Amino acid sequence: MVPEQAAPTDVGLSVVIPVYNEVESLRPLYDQLAPVLATLPFASEVVFVDDGSTDGSFAVVEALHQADPRIRGVRFRRNYRKAAALSAGFREARGRIVITMDADLQDDPQEIPHLLAALEPDHDLISGWKRRRHDPLSKTLPSKVWNRVTSAVAGIRLHDFNCGLKAYRREVTQDVLPYLYGELYRYLPAMAHWLGYRVGEVVVLHHPRRYGYSKFGARRLLSGFLDLLSITFVMRFMTRPMHVFGALGVVAAGIGSVIALYIASLRLRFGDIQNRHPLLMLAVLLLVVGVQFISTGLIGDMLASANQQGGHVPPVERRVGAPRD
Repeated sequence: MVPEQAAPTDVGLSVVIPVYNEVESLRPLYDQLAPVLATLPFASEVVFVDDGSTDGSFAVVEALHQADPRIRGVRFRRNYRKAAALSAGFREARGRIVITMDADLQDDPQEIPHLLAALEPDHDLISGWKRRRHDPLSKTLPSKVWNRVTSAVAGIRLHDFNCGLKAYRREVTQDVLPYLYGELYRYLPAMAHWLGYRVGEVVVLHHPRRYGYSKFGARRLLSGFLDLLSITFVMRFMTRPMHVFGALGVVAAGIGSVIALYIASLRLRFGDIQNRHPLLMLAVLLLVVGVQFISTGLIGDMLASANQQGGHVPPVERRVGAPRD
């Protein structure tokens, strides 16, 4: 189990939990989590990130902190969505190992020791796999399709990229921060893999939802695929966009040039282009598109050199517990 070498005053484990209108589930979650943390051989903390809840969730976090100083919390002024909450949680976390889980009681805290054990000795990130899900078909079927496509694009075989229950070494959470925005949190295992970290997977329990309602659904399948294209480009070609746009531009301009040479040869041989006007228009279009792609690649290279994307954390309205050093 990791990290065995933690000193008593050190924080060996941080549990980061995004919260959005989960007032009914927070106390039961703490009641399940506290006994598990008590069995660990190192100090731990729980960081609740209230993503602008309107149901009094943060008041529960404050009450939990009064009873248990291991509980910490930050609250956003409004809802900024899960990626922002995870980003803030990763920045606040002091542990050498960071575990993320959802606040809706569907993730089981009893799985934490299993995740910690799986990190040693060969992994930097362990992602949970909800092999038996207690969700409607409208969620599970699109999820299976999305996970297969993501596995193929990412180059790692995982069954459940979007499982909220994950364990990270601290350096992983810090290195993915520049890419953690929008809805890209769903690709954290892929990001870690592309950054050179070792990613694994373990089967975890998944419980039926007891309170509230799901904030996600099948309608997000299309947006998930678009996000996959986005993060694939950002992670793999952010520093060399010319390799993508330049290649497309060269291909388009090359085909256009060949067609243009053919049209020119007709003009030289017969005195006209033998009614090949559509082909001439295609050649001109491909040449223009090729130049545009190459120009886009040059602009992308200049923007990439600035490297200014990501890393933004929304303003924190309130905080309980000591801020991160």
